Amino acid sequence: MSASAWPPAGWRERFDQTPVAVVTGASNGLGLVTARALVAAGAVVVLACRDQGRGEEAAAGCAGPGRAVVGLIDLAAPASVDAFARWFTERHGRLDLLVNNAGVMAAPPRLTAEGIELHWATNHLGHFVLTGRLLAALAAAPAGRVVAVSSVAAGAGRLRGYDPTTLDGYRWWPAYAASKLANLVFARELDRRLRAAGLSVTSLAAHPGVTHTNLVSTRFAGGGPVNVAARRVALAGSRLVLASAAAGAQPILRAATDPDAAGGSYWGPSGFRQHRGRAVAVPLPASAADSGLGPDLWALSARLSGVDYLA
Repeated sequence: MSASAWPPAGWRERFDQTPVAVVTGASNGLGLVTARALVAAGAVVVLACRDQGRGEEAAAGCAGPGRAVVGLIDLAAPASVDAFARWFTERHGRLDLLVNNAGVMAAPPRLTAEGIELHWATNHLGHFVLTGRLLAALAAAPAGRVVAVSSVAAGAGRLRGYDPTTLDGYRWWPAYAASKLANLVFARELDRRLRAAGLSVTSLAAHPGVTHTNLVSTRFAGGGPVNVAARRVALAGSRLVLASAAAGAQPILRAATDPDAAGGSYWGPSGFRQHRGRAVAVPLPASAADSGLGPDLWALSARLSGVDYLA
């Protein structure tokens, strides 16, 4: 089977009904491209996002009327995550695919109401809780699958000694990289625990390479006063140099739908330094090689969120 062919042959045969998917951060960027592709391939997709208006606009742009539904969620607010999970379970009950995609980048120094640094709260901890809240729905599907969207920045991340409850010495890049490494480590630890529990749910991770998305705009807007003309030039240049969101979504879609994709595998572009190229299974960065990171991250996440599962 060609690594570039999508949707892959046989992906629909995994389901006994129309597949149901949740994609977080689906109002723009990689999440929107992923949601549109899944709807076009025949899935019912819940676009989980913070803004109702932007979500409805995104849903209206998806092919297949009625198959794109908006669900409100703020991953940095535990009450919002709980409310979304209750709403979804009451509406659907079964979940075939959860794509944990939403994220922030270059955020100013900020702790949430629960005292968690914003990158960590949004990119990792909110998804940790959401996955737990939806685990019963995933287990009710014949072949539930969870995909964590990481980043090439995970290679620069460090979890040992990182404290997401303080802003002492805060710099956005190490905070962002740590949160994206956490995405990858969580995906693999989740798969290990799912297999140990004997559940028919798999967990994988993917990264888009280096892409031009709304996070690029956030990067230039979030670092203090920037000359408007210089910002426009930088953003225009990034569109020429970086891969498109459509290209960046391919590893995510591959991890989400390829029947042959193994639990715990990591998907990304095939090209130089995994910046762009065909969607293939890629090796882990050295930062994720420590086998003790998974259990330690799980314990930390459970302690910070007050939510534990697959113990």
